[in-house]
Amino acid sequence: MTYAVYRFVQHTIRQAPEGGVTYEAFCMTAGCRAESGGFEDQDDARDWCLRHTGRNPGHDLFRRVVTDYARVLRDEE
Repeated sequence: MTYAVYRFVQHTIRQAPEGGVTYEAFCMTAGCRAESGGFEDQDDARDWCLRHTGRNPGHDLFRRVVTDYARVLRDEE
């Protein structure tokens, strides 16, 4: 007969600063496929939205995406 012992270990997930953060914006106006691309500074993504609306009246709805990285760490016992 085979026996198994299971040991459950707690883990924590936290933002990994070394991965950085990326800010992106996508115009959600019907038929417009404009997207900002990734920026390291959220002000750059905001400015892209403002410029896009200025050049394209009526394009005033955006989907904003913030991407960061996370690391899972084993809790100390």
